[in-house]
Amino acid sequence: MVQKSKREIGNKAEDLACQFLVERDWEILERNYYAGHAEVDIIAKDNDIIVFIEVKMRSNTHFGTPIEHVNESKIERIFSAAEQWVHENNRHASPLRFDVIGILSTNKMPKITHIKDAYR
Repeated sequence: MVQKSKREIGNKAEDLACQFLVERDWEILERNYYAGHAEVDIIAKDNDIIVFIEVKMRSNTHFGTPIEHVNESKIERIFSAAEQWVHENNRHASPLRFDVIGILSTNKMPKITHIKDAYR
């Protein structure tokens, strides 16, 4: 069995997250937005709110849930990238939110957990 790369796993997780959001009538604005070393996995629109989304996927919970793997330094990098995106896209007046989507992908159907306003 061939091991998948981190990028392949990340892409699969982001595909699942995007599908989850689109099914709820969200608009995907951008994926994998980079600002230097900082990245936002998904930038989407939930009604009139611009949402910056970190996606984490794990195959088990031996070392915690997927959402528990979003640490303080990752959050700081997401805020930094979001600030640059807002500036580049002239969205200073738009309401913003920061969400996390955790995906537990066992051999069964993936379980998706969406935490809105996760960094408050």
